[in-house]
Amino acid sequence: MRVSVGELKFDVDVSGPEDGEPVLLLHGFPQSRRAWDRIVPALHEAGLRTIAPDQRGYSDGARPAGADCYALPLLAADAVGILDGLGIEEAHVVGHDWGSVVAWYLAARHSDRVRTLTAVSFPHLQAYWDALREDPKQRQLSRYLAYFVSPESTEELLADDAAQIRALFGDAVDPAQVRHYLDLHTRPGVLDAALNWYRSGSLLAEDQGLDPVAVPTTYIWSDVDMAAGRYAVDRTAAYVTGPYRFVLLEGITHWQPEQAPQSVAREILARVRGEV
Repeated sequence: MRVSVGELKFDVDVSGPEDGEPVLLLHGFPQSRRAWDRIVPALHEAGLRTIAPDQRGYSDGARPAGADCYALPLLAADAVGILDGLGIEEAHVVGHDWGSVVAWYLAARHSDRVRTLTAVSFPHLQAYWDALREDPKQRQLSRYLAYFVSPESTEELLADDAAQIRALFGDAVDPAQVRHYLDLHTRPGVLDAALNWYRSGSLLAEDQGLDPVAVPTTYIWSDVDMAAGRYAVDRTAAYVTGPYRFVLLEGITHWQPEQAPQSVAREILARVRGEV
């Protein structure tokens, strides 16, 4: 369905039992709401209702121009607006990659709308900022940010049938799924809008004053993740005051919801049910 938030219109998959507790699923880059395709069946079987939007820049009706339109508070406001548009007061929130960044922000700034949080891959933002200051390994891992914000990155990422985007996924994601992502990001304006998430500077904006997260939280990380190092992962616990569980997936790449869907679904369900 399409859900209006102000002047923007978001494409949103809403499915599962109509009376099920709502779970908001927020995708990352360079993916789409399809990132959750292997997760949602298990959530539906458990009686949950899933809400998976294409986030700002990915929906044809929600692609404003300019990097300043993609700042993190606006991405979080989109998520709140989607819940409002569906008449949902609170949801269990799950995010991966950039979706995890938005999810952490929601839990810190809009905790009244978040029942539980499951963050996959990316740590709490304050922990990430701590790591950028103090951990050489994280600074090395984060070097890609300089490339993504550069003006030439859009054209270069799309060159040679989007070879660089294809290489990001490697063999971890099903080829048909990768083809879907490439078809989406090669549409006019989509990749440039998606890169505006980085160009907005939100990942480096330490002055946002995020509060610790008080909602029950699970953080899932892989030991070969390309975005976050162990320092930021370990620091994340310092910024969660509610019940907290850390889950390590050994040998899984950055694309955890697609490469290890059973493990991710199991942890989402355990958090939703309050079993951890």
